[in-house]
Amino acid sequence: MWWRVVIIFLAYVLIGAHFLRFGQTEACIAFALSPLLLFVRAAWATRLLQLGLIVSAVLVWGLSSFEYIQMRIAADASWYRLSAIMATVTAFTLLAAWCGNGIIEKRSKRKIFS
Repeated sequence: MWWRVVIIFLAYVLIGAHFLRFGQTEACIAFALSPLLLFVRAAWATRLLQLGLIVSAVLVWGLSSFEYIQMRIAADASWYRLSAIMATVTAFTLLAAWCGNGIIEKRSKRKIFS
């Protein structure tokens, strides 16, 4: 289960780094500290993290990908590698959201057997 926590943590730190790049320190801190909700054993906390990751995959990485690729195309520069990188980052974020299901499942099994 520890690897799921690490993946979620890395996804949120990556999103925070994106905001730090644009000087939005408050958003960076909020995203970097969000995985602390994993210490709350309730399922709603993990679901909230999953929702944040899914929304970030669409609104942060999806929109950023579109904007960056459009800038590259307008500058008549190569954009294929950029699209592959951004697709990988988006997929990693969605993988992190999916990892939340395993955390919820493991925690619910522990409640049953303890």
